[in-house]
Amino acid sequence: MPDLRFPKPDRETAARRHALAPEAEDAFHAFSKAVFAEGALDARTKQIIAVAVAHVTQCPWCIEGHVKAARRAGATQEQIMEAIWVAAEMRAGAAFAHSIKSLDVMEDDAAG
Repeated sequence: MPDLRFPKPDRETAARRHALAPEAEDAFHAFSKAVFAEGALDARTKQIIAVAVAHVTQCPWCIEGHVKAARRAGATQEQIMEAIWVAAEMRAGAAFAHSIKSLDVMEDDAAG
């Protein structure tokens, strides 16, 4: 059963999106190609990073695409799962770090 919350892109939808803003979409694809090209980081490492970021941004299409790309680039299942755990820690760490804001607000409220 398809997940209606996250429909799979199809050629018709892609063509419609491109027709509405072709220059922006072409620029985005060129940017993406440049970002994932071999450089100081190899393609496998970049895709592993993308898997982690996709989990933090919670983009189901990005997760699917970058997990597949990471596997094609040679990432192991263990490397991918480890990257996901790094993402989970970073996301949880942000909530933990931002607790300082809540502590400040509660302190100000108690003093005020």
